[in-house]
Amino acid sequence: MSTTNPIVVAVKDSPQSEAALGWAASRARKHHVPLVILHVADDHWSLNPATWNKQLRKAGEELLASAASRVSGQFGIDATTELLTGSVAGALGHYGPNVGLVVVGSGSPHLGGTLTDRALQIAGVTPAPLAVVGTADADGGSGIVVGADGSELSLRAVEFAAAEADREGEELTVLHAYQAPDPVSDAGLAPAELAELMDEQERVILSETVAGLRNTYPDLVVHKVLEPGKEPVRALTDAASGARMLVMGSHGRGGFARLVLGSTTHGVLTHLPCPTVVVPPSQDGSSTD
Repeated sequence: MSTTNPIVVAVKDSPQSEAALGWAASRARKHHVPLVILHVADDHWSLNPATWNKQLRKAGEELLASAASRVSGQFGIDATTELLTGSVAGALGHYGPNVGLVVVGSGSPHLGGTLTDRALQIAGVTPAPLAVVGTADADGGSGIVVGADGSELSLRAVEFAAAEADREGEELTVLHAYQAPDPVSDAGLAPAELAELMDEQERVILSETVAGLRNTYPDLVVHKVLEPGKEPVRALTDAASGARMLVMGSHGRGGFARLVLGSTTHGVLTHLPCPTVVVPPSQDGSSTD
């Protein structure tokens, strides 16, 4: 996250949103960066937006004023507020190229998970790193966990996580989980030989991922974790349970650049283990997966 660009937090009337607001305000105060509190009056679904526009704006303005007042009283910082209209994902996806971090609440339980489809859409379109915050232990936990798979986007996620861990005095866990293909369908390799080749390849990927961190962050404690045969979503949620933060790229080497959110990232966000940051591709489009 940039140390000068503002933190933007989107709020609505929910416990998850309140947790996200507090998490964002705490970071803004600690890192001495501006805080912008947004609310999106979602009028795109209405058959007659003009009928509801005045009421939506009034309710949104009252919500923002209340949020800013709580932030001022609890954290002693003056936040800027802004009311947007339209679809939530569309409004946040186009909000400012110079934002350090966008923060949203995790939403209400959905299909056994903890994130609504709307928040998943935001994760897929925002050009800034997105933090998704739930109500459980939003300010607790220790250690930073980051998922790595050797893709360019995962390297961006590792860079973000390492800078965060170094700044916060936390230990960093770089985790790479993978599942071997069915050896029966693989080009005649014996299962033991296949497993050995895959393990060596993935071990090299993990080592290369963390190779430069010691030079950049000489005091950072880095743990390399290889999880062969473990489903990546389960590996990441298990490792990040009780962590201060989990960091992931928006999609990895097994996905396609045209997909805005990869299956692993989607799976983790629907079973949020701790505050989780999704790092997007660079805005020049240089990341290809």
